[in-house]
Amino acid sequence: MTGKSDTADLQLQPRKQGLSRRQRRRLSQGVQYAVFAAVVIAFAVTADWGRLKNQFAQWSIAKQMFPDVITLALKNTVLYTLSGFVFGLVLGMVVALMRLSSVGPYRWLAGIYIEIFRGLPALLIFIFVGVAVPLAFPGTEIVGGTYGKVALALGLVSAAYMAETIRAGIQAVPRGQLEAARSLGFSQARAMVSIIVPQAFRIILPPLTNELVLLFKDSSLVLFLGVTLEERELSKYGRDLASTTANSTPILVAGLCYLLVTIPLSFVVRRMETKTGEAVR
Repeated sequence: MTGKSDTADLQLQPRKQGLSRRQRRRLSQGVQYAVFAAVVIAFAVTADWGRLKNQFAQWSIAKQMFPDVITLALKNTVLYTLSGFVFGLVLGMVVALMRLSSVGPYRWLAGIYIEIFRGLPALLIFIFVGVAVPLAFPGTEIVGGTYGKVALALGLVSAAYMAETIRAGIQAVPRGQLEAARSLGFSQARAMVSIIVPQAFRIILPPLTNELVLLFKDSSLVLFLGVTLEERELSKYGRDLASTTANSTPILVAGLCYLLVTIPLSFVVRRMETKTGEAVR
């Protein structure tokens, strides 16, 4: 009898339950928010805002940068980026088609190019274009001067990444599209250009736009090519003025100009990725 009563008492006692999954998630989020708030408060309390303002936020120095920071530095940065992007896109398309070719040497050459230029830092590519090319081809001038050199350097770097992106986009197009085009009398080349590539570009448009954002920042490496005052981009322009004024405000203004372009582009990328995902579903 005693054993039965003890068992009955245990069954009547409420079971101890732990936190549910939702409660644990809310607790984890609360802890993370608390840690983040503590870090922000600690930074706000301990930072010397007066010194930061004197070094990075001198309005009188910032006013001296306009309008040249827009009409000269930002304009050159955009031109460098677009020229490198266009050259890289064309070269990347050629390399991607070689990568997909049934001819073995084409695939090998494309693979070697991609591995080399994806593995090397962009800085070394700029130095190579600025130093090695003139030594290898003495007396030969790259068309477009500094703009041509930047387009070549940025294009060589970006083409390796774009080639893999384009290849993935082409392979993402259903195989039946090519077979249907061939059944209608299209040649392999015409079907690829008219049917497959346009569909592939719709798929890879978000990553290509993201590559444009990366190139916009990599254009700061143009200073290693040696530029004139009229050819300076944002980083070089900001550094020169920071040295002249012994103040870092020009660097902050140059950074804000970068964000003026990269943030809208990043927003466009996210919107395109969302639309692409909805189209796939």
